[in-house]
Amino acid sequence: MTDKKPGFFKRLFGVDTPAPPETRPPEPVVTPPEPVLPTPVPPPDVVPAPEDFPLPGPPETTPDYVEDLEEQAAAVIAPEPEPEPEPVAEPVPEPEATVFVPLDPPAVVEVPVEAPRQSWFTRLASGLKRSSDQLTGSITSVFTKRKLDAATLDELEDVLIQADLGIDTAMAITETLRRDRFDKDVSGEDVRAVLAAEVEKVLGPVARPLTIDASQKPFVILMIGVNGSGKTTTIGKLAQKFAAEGKSVMLAAGDTFRAAAIEQLQVWGQRTNATVISRPAGSDASGLAFDAVTQARAEGRDVLIIDTAGRLQNRDELMNELEKVIRVIKKVAPTAPHATILTLDATTGQNALKQVEIFGQRAGVTGLVMTKLDGTARGGILVAIAKKFGLPVHFIGVGESVGDLEPFTASEFARAIAGD
Repeated sequence: MTDKKPGFFKRLFGVDTPAPPETRPPEPVVTPPEPVLPTPVPPPDVVPAPEDFPLPGPPETTPDYVEDLEEQAAAVIAPEPEPEPEPVAEPVPEPEATVFVPLDPPAVVEVPVEAPRQSWFTRLASGLKRSSDQLTGSITSVFTKRKLDAATLDELEDVLIQADLGIDTAMAITETLRRDRFDKDVSGEDVRAVLAAEVEKVLGPVARPLTIDASQKPFVILMIGVNGSGKTTTIGKLAQKFAAEGKSVMLAAGDTFRAAAIEQLQVWGQRTNATVISRPAGSDASGLAFDAVTQARAEGRDVLIIDTAGRLQNRDELMNELEKVIRVIKKVAPTAPHATILTLDATTGQNALKQVEIFGQRAGVTGLVMTKLDGTARGGILVAIAKKFGLPVHFIGVGESVGDLEPFTASEFARAIAGD
């Protein structure tokens, strides 16, 4: 027979039936110990937020340990005070370099001495050196201490003509030698002396300065010439000379074909404190001349210098424009222009003779300025021009600076070209 399985109470309490309540022994009362919570230490680089410390229960029942945690959290959350800025150290200046000066011998300080300005004749002779060297060299080769005969005179005449002195001047020199020294010993020095005397004789009557008539206000100067003859540069140099004399100067940029010429004249105006009348490139040159004369008269200027565009003497339409400019000037001032100056480039040689002829016929040239004598071996062309036309030669130029444009002197030019 199978054993009866014990009941639930038997298996739970070891008895078949539970004891009545009054017979059960009282259960022992166990009081649980208060929990000890560890003090949380936040990581050094993490700032705990207030929500990381929830408060259990209502505020009136908050345990003491929670208040401690709140104080710790507040201490952690509180921003750290900003550190005071470190004082910036003042920069320490670098020590000055030590200069060693030897005591024996004592140091010598050289003071640059400005070279004295050369005289005008020295500059003129230097500028005409190419012309004089070629001329005197050819003369020396012809005369080597031999008697003067007809063949020698013919050879000398060819040399003088090739130097652009002109046929008339060449013949005058050879005739003088034929009359005074024929069949006598003649040296190169003798020929150069005769050359200088004959050149001075030709140039003496035309060496006349440019005179400004004070009764004409303004005294109108019209500058004309072919392309590249140096008109604009000559205007600037003349303006500076007149300003140095105490005259009030006005410039008119009448070369309206070239913007560079307008700008160049404006620069000269700044240098000389002269008013410059200009219009945009391509404007009507005659209209600009009209405005310039009108304004110069209103302001009582002493001198008005009008630039014009370079033009070839064989271009009829360009010469017609020049004639128009002159007509317009006369509408404002009937006696103007009071001086019409033709600038000649010495390097053009024989072509300069044709320029003087055509410009004289069309524009009424009253005087000449010869430029660039330092750039040619044929400076004798000035002698040929003076002999043929007899026009006054006011200035000659042998360089780019203001001091290289001077009033023309016949004796100095004759000495310089003869290599004296």
